[in-house]
Amino acid sequence: VLAVGPARVSATFNEQLQTNFAAVTVVGPDGNLWSSGAAQIEGAVASVAVVPLGPAGTYTVNYRVTSADGHVVSGSWSFRLATAGTGTPGPPATASGTGGADPPVWPFVVVAAGIVAAGAFWAVRRRT
Repeated sequence: VLAVGPARVSATFNEQLQTNFAAVTVVGPDGNLWSSGAAQIEGAVASVAVVPLGPAGTYTVNYRVTSADGHVVSGSWSFRLATAGTGTPGPPATASGTGGADPPVWPFVVVAAGIVAAGAFWAVRRRT
């Protein structure tokens, strides 16, 4: 069940959700965030506050939640605003759709290379 209320957008799932790592965002036709604050989880419902909407067009709601059994569920749905509002948008949405930055990859590469090098050094020392 999907719902758009006057101040919140929510999605109701078929089972309870974990409260950790949930994300819900609303991205407008202008590419800016129209959601405000962190996602809230209440039982099987995930929701996020929405500021007064602005330009007419298609808004996309992106979500990522974790079910009670640990499975990550993500997706999106859209709704259309026919008459422009007077709201002010938030910052531009990021490519991940969650409003947050993805962590850099290089630290993981450096750690992996260090583990491989240490293993190779240990193997050569053990042979002699």
